[in-house]
Amino acid sequence: MSTLDDVLHFKNEKSRTISAENKTGEPGRAAMATGKLGPQRKGSADISLDQGETVTLADIQGPGEIRHMWFTVTDKTIKGSFVLRDLVLRMYWDNEENPSVEVPLGDFFCNGFASRCLVNSVPIVVNPFGGMNSYFKMPFNHHAKITITNEHPGFIKHFFYTINYVEKPQEDPELLYFHAFWNREDPVKKGRDYTLIDGVQGQGYYVGTYMAICALQRYWWGEGEFKFYLDNDEQFPTVTSTGAEDYFGGAWAFQKQEYGQLPQTYTYSTAFQGYPFHETQDHTRDLFSAGKPDPNSVHACGNDGLPQHGLYRWHLSDPIAFSNRLKVTFQDIGNDDIGLYERSDDISTVAYWYQTEPHSPFRPFLARADRLPR
Repeated sequence: MSTLDDVLHFKNEKSRTISAENKTGEPGRAAMATGKLGPQRKGSADISLDQGETVTLADIQGPGEIRHMWFTVTDKTIKGSFVLRDLVLRMYWDNEENPSVEVPLGDFFCNGFASRCLVNSVPIVVNPFGGMNSYFKMPFNHHAKITITNEHPGFIKHFFYTINYVEKPQEDPELLYFHAFWNREDPVKKGRDYTLIDGVQGQGYYVGTYMAICALQRYWWGEGEFKFYLDNDEQFPTVTSTGAEDYFGGAWAFQKQEYGQLPQTYTYSTAFQGYPFHETQDHTRDLFSAGKPDPNSVHACGNDGLPQHGLYRWHLSDPIAFSNRLKVTFQDIGNDDIGLYERSDDISTVAYWYQTEPHSPFRPFLARADRLPR
């Protein structure tokens, strides 16, 4: 998986970049726009998004491979605080009608709940203050299209983006294509597993999970196992975890308790596993009053919030292979220090995988009202 080996032999690739200053990626046509400082001086750094508008960010003829994407946008406007959940990112490979990627922008970059947090991992990096980066390789043989849809109730004045890719000299008949699917159950039904993804047909590798869980019940929420049903699995899976903190690489509820003190929760962000977001206060109305910025504003109902947890797990070094079918679920199970019990939390997830095309169409994407964080 080492990227250091990728530069030891020249592969006759051609580097290209799409941005607001060169929307087609055409060679020798970047940094041409005229700005306040004159010709070719930072003339077109961003685009705007009207309410309800879908903009095609990239329209690329193949063969090629997207290797890096960078986005940044405000996380709130005077019309609302959930821009990162309101903007929808979609990707289409080889002229397909149905998207292979359909995810709220923030969730794709492990910033669920429409709340910013820093992420320092191999494929997803989110830097101060809202610089969202993807290093997932996204190859295609014939065509790639990336769109962004503004389902926020207001106008987005500034949306910044850069998409770095290469043109390749020839097609790859054995190519696996990148996919990502967002799901939410609010709340999960007690005693029934939450489904991250189902109905995947073809062959490929499952490579990652992002989970945003809003705890709706008391006590520890993470006893449930992740279960991977592969190929001919029916009642029981082939691959599973010991529990949630095990799957995300932690232990003992991510907490440490000093004598005579309450437990302290520790967040972390590493190359392949992370728990970058934990919050019990509502900051969506910070410096915000009646839709206007107000540094002296205190929300009338205070800032208490339900406990929110954002976690990721990348299987890039241990991908989960499937030959013809894949289903992934999670048990919403807790522990109250007396015993295990079934929970009913608000869970949303992004499943990331590579597979052969064509893929089975996703179920209809949830409407904005059904995506809003609690």
